[in-house]
Amino acid sequence: MAVNKYLLVSLPLQGSSNQTWESLQSGVSRAAFDTPTYKFHIPELRVGTLDSLLTLSDDLTKANQVVETVTQKVRRQIDDLERASNSDNSSALSVDGVPIDSYITRFSWDEAKYPTMTPLREIVDTIQESVSKLEDDLKVRVSEYSNVKTQLTTMLRKQGGSMDSMAVRDLSNVVKPEDIVNTEHLTTLLVVVSKYSQKDWLASYETLSTFVVPRSSKRLTEDNEYALFTVTLFRKVADNFKTAGRERGFLVRDFELDPEGQSSKQEEMAKLQKDQDELRQSLQQWCYAVYGEVFSAWMHVCAIRLFTESILRYGLPPKFLAAVLAPSSKTEKKVRGVCEKLSSGTNSLFWHSEDDAGMMGLAGGDSEVHPYVSLTVNLSG
Repeated sequence: MAVNKYLLVSLPLQGSSNQTWESLQSGVSRAAFDTPTYKFHIPELRVGTLDSLLTLSDDLTKANQVVETVTQKVRRQIDDLERASNSDNSSALSVDGVPIDSYITRFSWDEAKYPTMTPLREIVDTIQESVSKLEDDLKVRVSEYSNVKTQLTTMLRKQGGSMDSMAVRDLSNVVKPEDIVNTEHLTTLLVVVSKYSQKDWLASYETLSTFVVPRSSKRLTEDNEYALFTVTLFRKVADNFKTAGRERGFLVRDFELDPEGQSSKQEEMAKLQKDQDELRQSLQQWCYAVYGEVFSAWMHVCAIRLFTESILRYGLPPKFLAAVLAPSSKTEKKVRGVCEKLSSGTNSLFWHSEDDAGMMGLAGGDSEVHPYVSLTVNLSG
């Protein structure tokens, strides 16, 4: 069963890192035995000054929102494209071939992309810049795909749209050459008739004007509201017939049979369909690749946040254990209780204070205040 929510936490060390890890594992096992627990490996990053960390902490919250938002945008676009393609062969989301769940639970810092000796501020700026470029690229690609999709939808609507637009829709795919009589003296008109007035039409069309060919009306198509009929008559009375028909609520459509034009429209529609399919496939492949890139960037921002908040919370040198927890909605409260017990100390009451709303911003990413650093990763947005 896929996990949609993870907790990234850091706990102050109780003895050694191994002792704290064992305490966390045993505590979670007793309280919520079905909650997977993993270490979250954060390398020794460049600390800088405490003042710089305080400033960075505020900016990291904003950076996290930006990167997370772009990650979810790409995820939603992938979902939309999967639905549009009606394909059962959707690919699993991954980072460089590693499934997302495995990437989170086995997170490894990308030293090649983000050298640990680089100031944290520079790393965060680099991540935001690269993600911003990817977001701009996404907008361009989606716009291009949407424009072609809209053109095709418009053409399809005209070709086979609902009869409530019968007065303007394209009839070339409905009317065939054998439906039309076009001679020096005779012509065939196309008439839009309310579905509930068909009997009236059939009973009266021969008398709407002189020189109407008897029994010449044929129904070509209909839907829930309207029907399309032909009628053949002498060309010289066509205008009189149109006027009389309009007075009875029958709309005569102007139409000129153009086989070459119809062929051209079919070719245009086929090209638009091909372009749409190619653009959708290209966008889909791009989104899958980019999702891994932006998700990796998001996890690196989370790692920096966890590292920064832990130092601000527990002091220097860095003495904390970072972990990934995947509790269910039913067990999350119990798991947090275990983390609180492991974080109990001289400052526990401070983090439980209901009077100090100003501390909410130092909670490490959650809206609640905890005596340990906590971030929430929602995969489903």
